[in-house]
Amino acid sequence: MRRVIHVPILHTAADLGSLAESVKAHYAKVLGPTGWTWRQRAVGQLWREIRGRIEALHLDYAETRIYQDGLPVCGFELQIVQELAKAGSSNHQLLLELVDKGATLMGTEDPQLLVQEYQLHQARGQGAGPPGAAAGQESEKAEKMLRARDEFIANRIGATLQPGETGLLFLGAAHRLDAFQSTEIRAESL
Repeated sequence: MRRVIHVPILHTAADLGSLAESVKAHYAKVLGPTGWTWRQRAVGQLWREIRGRIEALHLDYAETRIYQDGLPVCGFELQIVQELAKAGSSNHQLLLELVDKGATLMGTEDPQLLVQEYQLHQARGQGAGPPGAAAGQESEKAEKMLRARDEFIANRIGATLQPGETGLLFLGAAHRLDAFQSTEIRAESL
């Protein structure tokens, strides 16, 4: 039996890269001047809980594959994770710990879809998005792009996760696991 354990995540500021400033501004606008600080504390606590729950699974790391939201299939996956861990990403620091224990890091996403989504979010963050009905079309485009990413992730896991292995799928809240409902991979949440 193959199984995937969905690890729901919130991205740290280090994970957001150049989008961090626009996200920080959004939190300040919605929650006030302390909104970002509150979010950072909540994200830190979440990562401490995730680490503890994964340890409690007592996984055979030699039979564990790690799939990470936003990590492209590119041949440089470990270097990307190392750079983000060095930049302070709790998420990527945990991934390195799991790799050190023997887990296999997997490229997870289609690089082209990631670039397209990044460009869409960057344009929105700069206020370049159109008003009215066109904004609804942009939201629809973003939703379709996210679904395409989810489908790619599910296909990638289906193609690489071997019988008897466990996959840890670190996935942001906007993603859905619908694609696993029709596969022979058992999906569960952490």
